[in-house]
Amino acid sequence: MPWQQKIRHLIGQPIGISLQNGQGTSGVLCGISDNKLLVIEYLYQTQFALKQYDFNMIQDIHGFPPCKNPQPVYY
Repeated sequence: MPWQQKIRHLIGQPIGISLQNGQGTSGVLCGISDNKLLVIEYLYQTQFALKQYDFNMIQDIHGFPPCKNPQPVYY
């Protein structure tokens, strides 16, 4: 399935982005605007940035898989 068809199902979800230049990034897909993906990415401590990726920069996007056998949390 072309990545453009995946967008509406992935809004609000964590995604991985493969870029045309061979690099990649990840974050939460916030939406699209003017042929750009809007992705919030973690920077440092409590800092996040809303980044924009032009459609022509993107090779593919993938939603994060679920955790297999999530472990219980003990305090």
